[in-house]
Amino acid sequence: MWTLRSWQGRFMPHPLPPHERLRHYASWCDAVEGNTTFYATPTRETVASWAQQTGPDFRFVVKLPKTVTHERRLADAGEPLRAFLDAVEPLGPRAHALWVQLPGSFGPGDVPVLARFLRRLPADHRYAVEVRHPDFFAEPRAAAQLEEVLTAAGAEWIPFDTTAFFARPPTSDAERDAWMKKPRMPLRTRALTTRPIVRYLGRDDTARTVEGWRRWVEVTAGWLREGRTPTVFVHTPDNAEAPALARRFHEEVRVLVPGLAPLPDPIPAAPLTLF
Repeated sequence: MWTLRSWQGRFMPHPLPPHERLRHYASWCDAVEGNTTFYATPTRETVASWAQQTGPDFRFVVKLPKTVTHERRLADAGEPLRAFLDAVEPLGPRAHALWVQLPGSFGPGDVPVLARFLRRLPADHRYAVEVRHPDFFAEPRAAAQLEEVLTAAGAEWIPFDTTAFFARPPTSDAERDAWMKKPRMPLRTRALTTRPIVRYLGRDDTARTVEGWRRWVEVTAGWLREGRTPTVFVHTPDNAEAPALARRFHEEVRVLVPGLAPLPDPIPAAPLTLF
């Protein structure tokens, strides 16, 4: 995400060597979704460079490869899983959670498979699961079954809130593209662990994005008061304003929880001048 072209020259200098971009991103936000690992497991050297560009408190939520979650559906996936775990080891404490995103076809009948998979995972990582099958949201029994399995494994349930995005028809090419690709997920605000993770999708219109996240400001503040350490990812269809929006969300939470530490001061995108 930190290589997004529209951020260059605005949120980070341009030109900027690829091995410097994460360091600049980390001055805007203190967490990142590791989505590229879904498509290919990086080398240990690449992951080590991520660690070198970030402080020990920076949070990576790193997605398991699709070979494990979508192609093998958590079964007979020992080899690609071991390769992935070896690759992300250099992150050390920065690996806030390993993210198990499951396909929409992975339903309540597959929960025993998930339970076996989670039981076999090494205990030196925390895990978070994102499901997209509608029955987990519409059927209380299915939701309770999934929560029981996740709780037994100490794993979190990641909600992907797209309700604000789908509230109104798309108005731009980016929104139309997201309209076709993003899942229509029901709202879920229940945390299972001390480290809840939220993914929120807004609109191109900043006002609509802010309007849609109001509930999450309250929920996040409540989690902080309970002693939890939530991580919230703010997306829009084109993500062009995402770093600034994430900081705005953080400041709105700080109004309700004044003891929350501020985000770091961003590295200037352009050299400071006197004139």
